[in-house]
Amino acid sequence: MTKAPVTPERDIAASGPYALAVDAMGGDRAPDIVLAGLDLAADRHPKARILLIGDEALLSAALAKHPKAAGLCDIRHSEASIPMDMKPTSALRVRGSSMRMAMEAVAAGEARGVVSAGNSGAMLALAKIIVKALPGISRPAMAAVQPSARGDVVMLDLGANIACDARNLVEFAIMGEAFAQAALGLPSPTIGLLNVGSEELKGDERLRQASERLRASPLGPQFHGFVEGHDITAGTTDVVVTDGFTGNIALKTGEGALKLAFSLLRRVFETNLLTRLGYLLVKPGLERMREWIDPRRYNGALFVGLNAIVVKSHGGADGESFAAAIDVAMDAVTHRLNDKIRARLEQLGLEAPEPPAPAAAKAVPEPVS
Repeated sequence: MTKAPVTPERDIAASGPYALAVDAMGGDRAPDIVLAGLDLAADRHPKARILLIGDEALLSAALAKHPKAAGLCDIRHSEASIPMDMKPTSALRVRGSSMRMAMEAVAAGEARGVVSAGNSGAMLALAKIIVKALPGISRPAMAAVQPSARGDVVMLDLGANIACDARNLVEFAIMGEAFAQAALGLPSPTIGLLNVGSEELKGDERLRQASERLRASPLGPQFHGFVEGHDITAGTTDVVVTDGFTGNIALKTGEGALKLAFSLLRRVFETNLLTRLGYLLVKPGLERMREWIDPRRYNGALFVGLNAIVVKSHGGADGESFAAAIDVAMDAVTHRLNDKIRARLEQLGLEAPEPPAPAAAKAVPEPVS
């Protein structure tokens, strides 16, 4: 492992574990965007210590162009990386990959969290086997922050579990509440279950059972009830809970709707000279709106329910996007997200997961691109 010089900022945490282990080789444009993101993150987290895992020769040369990132990072060499299109079962057999070594560093207590822009399915599979789920969590979920009319909201699951039962949804609510506290700074975030209607009789049996359990639990005062698709962007609740199949579709539909809206606006303002002049008048407002809903600002999905913090960056991220994923991981580490989840599980009497029903569908990792 190559040691970077210890700066005064890093010396404060030098005796403890690394804040994060970062897979430098994961993503479409790794390691360039990883180092660019760490350069930006250095301004926000100057006291962090980062274990950077990847091709040592390549990273050592590249860090010369990113002095701020070099001040945060120690390099650990890895012999391999996991391709973006590799199946999770195949990825599990790749020894010495940068992603696997990052997970192993966390499992060994060398780092508190992992960040990677690599293969989603491989990342979830490795996390489940190496980092493992928290006691009381039957299925980890993928959570992320999304924009709404009333501010940011947390949504989960976004693709880690295609089919879920009532207990899974209750677990997601617990983990979503803790994530909203850590990421959004909300002491008592409100929670909604995504359904086809807001009425109590709507939806299938698992949704109704989950609703009943949440209302009867210590989370009852924070539980809003059922919410519909439009409630996500309206910000009706701070946390939106759903299964991974529905959540993944909702996420990508929302991303597509934003792209369509900006595309249509561009067409309108390019119609003629008058509309071009109109654009100049409203440009400051449009730029502000773009900042509010910039997908780079919301990059970084957290696999909640694991024994450590594991954050997935978008595979096509740029430096600013990857820095946002680092922010998500650092917030979760700093605010002791897992301690909050453990305390709530104990409060709700969910320390040990229920045995799965014989007919329960098997969870299938679903890469979220």
